[in-house]
Amino acid sequence: MTNLTNQRRLAAEIMKVGRNRVWIDPTRISDVESAITREEIRKLVHEKVIATLPIQGVSRGRAKTIQAKKRKGRRKGPGSKSGTPRAVISKKEAWMTKIRSLRRRLRELKDSRIITESNYRELYMIAGSGRFSSVADLERYVKAHDMWRKR
Repeated sequence: MTNLTNQRRLAAEIMKVGRNRVWIDPTRISDVESAITREEIRKLVHEKVIATLPIQGVSRGRAKTIQAKKRKGRRKGPGSKSGTPRAVISKKEAWMTKIRSLRRRLRELKDSRIITESNYRELYMIAGSGRFSSVADLERYVKAHDMWRKR
């Protein structure tokens, strides 16, 4: 194996590329070996005995297959999720959803005359304080504290 380190270095400088991108014609190695000046290397570059290899990019093949699968709805399971549940729905969003459903249910109970106006107001204030975790929790509370309207 012949040592062409110096020729490769000179060629890289002349062609303004990295040493790994210098291609030397394997059939004309003896000519390259005898070239020791910049001028001789320039001549070989002109004759296309020494050439520049194209830049190698990063393949998008794998990325495209993954993208296609995601479009189909794959790769969405719990193992693919990163971040806390709060990253998906913010604390504020969760609160807004909960308090709106609680207040809607309270309004329904009041309008259908299941609870009294005073009980409605009391429960509304309790709901606002964050006491109830869900509508079911609210209804359990109403039942436990016997707040149904007496007929």
